[in-house]
Amino acid sequence: MSAELATVSYIGATILFILSLGGLSNQTTALRGNLYGMIGMTLAVLATVFGPKVTMAGIPWIVVAMLIGAGIGIYAARTVQMTQMPELVALMHSMVGLAAMLVGFATFIDPEASKGFEGAAKSIHEIEIYVGIFIGAVTFAGSVIAFGKLSGRIGGSPVLLPGRHWLNLAGLLIVIYFGREFMNAHDVATGTMPLIVMTVVALLFGVHMVMAIGGADMPVVVSMLNSYSGWAAAATGFMLSNDLLIVVGALVGSSGAILSYIMCNAMNRSFISVIAGGFGTASAAPKSSGDAAQPVGEAVPINALETAELLREAKNVIIVPGYGMAVAQAQHTVFEITKFLREKGVNVRFGIHPVAGRMPGHMNVLLAEAKVPYDIVFEMDELNDDFPDTDVSMVIGANDIVNPSAQDDPSSPIAGMPVLEVWKAKTSIVMKRSMASGYAGVDNPLFYKENNRMLFGDAKKMLDEVLTALKA
Repeated sequence: MSAELATVSYIGATILFILSLGGLSNQTTALRGNLYGMIGMTLAVLATVFGPKVTMAGIPWIVVAMLIGAGIGIYAARTVQMTQMPELVALMHSMVGLAAMLVGFATFIDPEASKGFEGAAKSIHEIEIYVGIFIGAVTFAGSVIAFGKLSGRIGGSPVLLPGRHWLNLAGLLIVIYFGREFMNAHDVATGTMPLIVMTVVALLFGVHMVMAIGGADMPVVVSMLNSYSGWAAAATGFMLSNDLLIVVGALVGSSGAILSYIMCNAMNRSFISVIAGGFGTASAAPKSSGDAAQPVGEAVPINALETAELLREAKNVIIVPGYGMAVAQAQHTVFEITKFLREKGVNVRFGIHPVAGRMPGHMNVLLAEAKVPYDIVFEMDELNDDFPDTDVSMVIGANDIVNPSAQDDPSSPIAGMPVLEVWKAKTSIVMKRSMASGYAGVDNPLFYKENNRMLFGDAKKMLDEVLTALKA
């Protein structure tokens, strides 16, 4: 393939990637967006493999690597459960960071990769390598820790070292110092040591950064690491002089940053406060005494039969799914209940909080998998005003995103966070295994409100009983 044809293919792939992002912004066009993305990636890979920069001797190696990667991908797609999607996404981000690191070291060591760079061009090329490896190392280490937290291999509570901000500053100064040493190196042997030191510091920084973030902020962390992986890909593109990688990396990086900003707004927090340490820190823990208001009242339990009666008599129902629905794999039963109620003339809708679950769009993915119609799934802002006219609001495994303390208690750690106002419905039903607090570690006064009922037990089991009672 000629260089001109490869360039045209890259332009076509870029356009398809942009169309893919546009399609993914809406549920009804998401399938089309995915198709555009797959076609664009296929075109990009073919243009790269058969382009002018790859020799015939290298193609067998590339094919073998692609077959191995495709095999792993197919296996993961067939075996990974929907509840494991957040940690899978984090693991994928780590692979992008690792690739950026390896490409950076390979580019620096390979004399052919630096051939033709002199003067200012050589300095710029070395900066690309240094920054690319730094971003890749931070992304790789941070994503591995995020994978551990999301999969339960690492505790969700933040690990806050004394003087952690000073440690981060010291790490940054070390990176800058060895960056100067790297730029002043006259050969590969001299430049390797500063590069290794910087990589170790970057890896430690990535570990420290994500370990200090609380479990309630993990959706923002996943989005943030998505952005980092994009910038890592862009840095790889600069190192390889690959325009498509630069453009695609910039698209992923910028879209991930925008999504992180939107999600931070949804929690009424700044991005800096998330990085500095999330919900679940000592300062964010619920207070046993002092200014924070304590729940008043008594939690009233309800059984599946009574829940079915309330749903059968309702005209308007809003369902708010949370991570508990994902853990119980209850989305299919939720769809069956929804289908039954809609056939009986009940107006059933779903309210989705931007940070529900463990990754951006987690609940939307689960509902789409269960074939819940797109037109009855609404964002928080679209639905909050409708709760006063709702007969039953049903919360399935959510906690912090329906906590009235965010509005009623200025001293609460989640004060000011936008929440779904389920307590304004005629009756609210909360499905939980126990009265335990959510990831933010804050007690929920919703449980004790007069119009609230608690349906305890595994979400899948209890919803199956509700469905059976509805059909009886």
